Amino acid sequence: MKNQLVSKIKNIFAFDLRSLAIFRIGLALVIIADLLIRFGDIEAHYSDAGVLDRTVLINQLLNPWYWSVHLISGQPFVQQILFLIALLIAVLLLIGYRTRWMTMASWMLIISLHNRNPALIFAGDDALRAILFWAMFLPLGAYYSVDNALNTSSKPLPKFVVSGATVGFIFQLCYIYMFSAWFKHQSPLWSEESSAVYYALSFDQYATGFGQFLLGLKPLLPTMTFGALWFEWLGALLLFIPFKNSFFRGIAIVAFISLHLSFGLSFTIGVFPVLCVAAWLAFLPSPVWDWLEKKTYSKERVGLKINYDRDCGFCKKVVHFLRTFLILPGTPLLVAQENPDVYADMEKYNSWVVEDWQGKRYFKWQGIAYVVSLSPILWWLAPILRIKPFMAIGTKFYETIATNRTIAGKLTAPFKYDSFQVRHGWTFNILTLFILGLVTFWNFASFADSHIFHHSPTATSQMVKRVTKSRTAQSISWLGELTRLDQSWSIFAPNPPRDDGWHVILGTLKNGKEVNLLQEDSDISWDKPTIKQRNQLYQNMQWRTYFINLNRNIGKKLYPHYGDYLCQQWNKNHPKNQQLESLEIFFMSETTAPPEEPQEVIQESHWQQSCSKL
Repeated sequence: MKNQLVSKIKNIFAFDLRSLAIFRIGLALVIIADLLIRFGDIEAHYSDAGVLDRTVLINQLLNPWYWSVHLISGQPFVQQILFLIALLIAVLLLIGYRTRWMTMASWMLIISLHNRNPALIFAGDDALRAILFWAMFLPLGAYYSVDNALNTSSKPLPKFVVSGATVGFIFQLCYIYMFSAWFKHQSPLWSEESSAVYYALSFDQYATGFGQFLLGLKPLLPTMTFGALWFEWLGALLLFIPFKNSFFRGIAIVAFISLHLSFGLSFTIGVFPVLCVAAWLAFLPSPVWDWLEKKTYSKERVGLKINYDRDCGFCKKVVHFLRTFLILPGTPLLVAQENPDVYADMEKYNSWVVEDWQGKRYFKWQGIAYVVSLSPILWWLAPILRIKPFMAIGTKFYETIATNRTIAGKLTAPFKYDSFQVRHGWTFNILTLFILGLVTFWNFASFADSHIFHHSPTATSQMVKRVTKSRTAQSISWLGELTRLDQSWSIFAPNPPRDDGWHVILGTLKNGKEVNLLQEDSDISWDKPTIKQRNQLYQNMQWRTYFINLNRNIGKKLYPHYGDYLCQQWNKNHPKNQQLESLEIFFMSETTAPPEEPQEVIQESHWQQSCSKL
C-alpha cells in the first residue's frame, strides 16, 4: 500500500525527458523572439540616449538589490554586443549545448535586461524569469540536444525524472494561475458582477480584432468571466489527481494551451501566451511519446544503418548530430573500416555509406536526402533535397567538405564528447524544495501587500500580514529581489485596467509650425485611434507597456526623460530650420464605463517642456 502511494506521488511530479526537451526548444525560441523584438529599440530603451538613462534609473527607479550587466555602458554599441551574446546563448540553449550552463546564462541575462528598464516590464516578463529559474534545475538537455548526441555515458537515460526541481516547477506554474485567481476573487467585478471580461476586452491598449468580436457577444461575457476565474482556481489541480494521472494531465495541457491561445487572439500581450504554451508542453505524459513511437515505426527506419570514417572526427560528430536531431534513436552508427565491403565503397566514393533496410547503399548528398526522408519530423525536406539543382549543389558541397575535413573539423571542435547523466542527490532536492518554500512565501507576501487585501480584513488576512511583515520575513526579502523571484501574479487583477485612452504629442518648431511627434507623417489628430493605428504607434509590447506606464504613478518620473528623448531625436534627424522648440504631451483619458453606459473622453495635459536647452 505504501509503495503504491509513493508510486502515485512520483507519477504526479514526474516529467518525461522528451517533454522537457520540447519545453527547452520552445523556451529558447521564446527568448530568441523576445530578444529580436527588443533589438530594434536598443537605443531607445537600453542606452543613455534613450528614454531612461542609467543615472535616472539608479537614482530614482532601481531597487537596491536589482542588478544589471547592461548598466556597464550607456552606449548603443555595447548594448548591441550584450544582445548578441544573449542571442548566441539562446541559440545554444535551443540546440542543447551545455544546456544547464546556457539556461543559467540566459536566466541571468534576462534578469539583467529586465532590470535595465523596469518601465517596459509586464506579466510575460515576470513569467519568463520564473520559468527560466526552475528550468535551470531540470535536465532539459537529455534528449534532442548536442549534450545527448555526444553523450559518452554507457548508462541509459531514465524515461522520466522526479526531483525537488520538478515539484518546484509544477507548483510555480500553478502559482501563476492560482494566485492570480486569488487576487481576482477579491474584486466584485470577478466574483459578483461577472463583468471583468467586459472590462478586460474593453481596454484598448491590449485590443485585437478577435477581442473586439468577443466584446460584441455581451450575453456571453458573464459566463466567460465566471469560467476564467474558476478555471484559474481549479484547472491546475488536474495535475494532482493521483489516478489516471496521464489522462487528467493531458486534459490540463489541452485546456491551458487552448486558454493561452485564446488570450493571444483576444489581447496584445507579447510573448506571454507562447511562453505558457511552451511551459505546458513540459507536462506531456509518457504515453503520448509511446503512442508517437508506435505511429512512426517503420521497417525502413529500423533497418537504417549509417557507416562513417573512423579517422574523421568531424564525420563521427555529424552522424551523431543527424541521428539525434532527425529523431532516429537506435539507428546504428557503424565504423566503416570494420566492414571490408563497406570500407571499399567508402574509399571508392570518398563518402559515408548509408544502408537502407534492403541493403541498398547511398552516398554523399544522396545519403543525406535518404536519411532525412526517414525523419518523423523533417521527412518533408527530402523531396526538396532531391530536386536536381539541389542535388547537384548538395553533392558539390559534400565533396568540398570531404576534401577539407581538417577545416570542417574546426567547426565542430567546440562540441566536446562528455558524460551526461540524470541524477539528483538529497542536497539538490532539499535546496530546490527550500527555494520552493521561499517562492511560496513571497507569493503570499505579494498578496498581503495588495491594497485590496486591506479593504476587507479577516483573521486569516491579518495573520498572513503579520507573518509576511515580520522581521524574519523582511530579513530574507533581499534574496527574492536579487534573484527576481519576488513575484506577484496580479494579471488583470484584482480588477482589469480601466484607465484607458491614448496619447497625442504636439511639437512646436522654431518656425511656429505644429507637428505630430508620435507619427511625423500624419496630421495632428485627437480622434481615437483604431486597432491598426495603435499597432503602428506601439510596434511591440515594450512600447505598449511604456505608454501604459506613462499614465500610471511611475509616469511622473518617466515624462521628463521621455520628453528629452523626443526633443533630441527630432532635432538630430531634422535640419536647423525645422528644430523643435517645445512639446506638450496630452493623454486622451477614456476610463472604461460600465456596460451600456456612454464613454467619456477627457483631454489631459500631462507634460510640457522646452527643447531649446538640449
